[in-house]
Parts: sequence; C-alpha cells; structure tokens
Amino acid sequence: MSSTKTGSLNRTFEFELARVLLVDADPASRLTLQTVLRAGGYRVDSAASAAEAFGKLDESEYALVLSDLQMESPEAGLKVLAHARSMDYKPATALVTTYQNEGAPKLRPPKPNGQKPQAPQATSRMLIKPEDIPGLLGKVANLISQRAARRVEREMRQTNSN
Repeated sequence: MSSTKTGSLNRTFEFELARVLLVDADPASRLTLQTVLRAGGYRVDSAASAAEAFGKLDESEYALVLSDLQMESPEAGLKVLAHARSMDYKPATALVTTYQNEGAPKLRPPKPNGQKPQAPQATSRMLIKPEDIPGLLGKVANLISQRAARRVEREMRQTNSN
C-alpha cells in the first residue's frame, strides 16, 4: 500500500496498486520486466515456471497475468493464461514476447478444459513486446482498465438480475 501527502492539509490518502503476476523462465527477462513494472507503479509477483505460476494464481488475486510463451514446454505460457482465465476473479491476461520479428506467430490460448490452442491469428492485444517500455506500460494500463470495466459491467448485470 502506498500513501501520498497533499499540500498543507497534511492528509494521507492510501491506495492499492494493481497487482501483476509476471511469468518468465529467463531470469534476466523476468528481472528486467519486474523492474519496469514496479517503476510504473505496479505491485509485481514473479514466477519462473508454469507450475509456480499456478500456485501463485491459486493463492493470490491478480489484476493482470503476463506470461512468456515458452518455458518448461513450448505451450507453458498458454497453459498459464488458460489457468488464470479460469479463476473466479478473472484477471486480464497477455503474452509477453521478445520476438524481434513483427510476423511472429500469435496464438490463442487453450481453453481451460485443456484443448489445444487454435491456429495462429492476429490478436495484438495478447502480445506485448518489452523492448518498447512506454508501450509496454501503456498496454498494461489498458489491460487492467479494461478488466476493471468488465468487472463493473458483470456486477451491474448481477445487481439488475436480482
């Protein structure tokens, strides 16, 4: 929790920063992204494998889950995103890629029931390239705000149906 003091009134306002789970097997990439996200004002937990990420997802609630595609298996990142999407709190999700090629494959994650991912398609909202730090922070902020909007809409629908 962070606090901010304002002017001569000396009031303290406390606020919760959005919590992000970063999943990447490469220690250098994980540390770099973690540092950038923390500098951007986010609380960041990290995991080095899909198994570690599953445990963290089951223990804590995250606004956003960012995962590398390939870790202990070629589809480990897709499995992390599928698990995250199956959580009751519905975090925003995205793949983080260090592909240099703009034409890198863009995959839809597998469904939570374990089906294979579908064929590559253009899903630019899912892929975040960490080389562009302002762009990275902008996409993270957009994903978190879109998640918040979806949450409010769900709550309003539930309230109206009762």
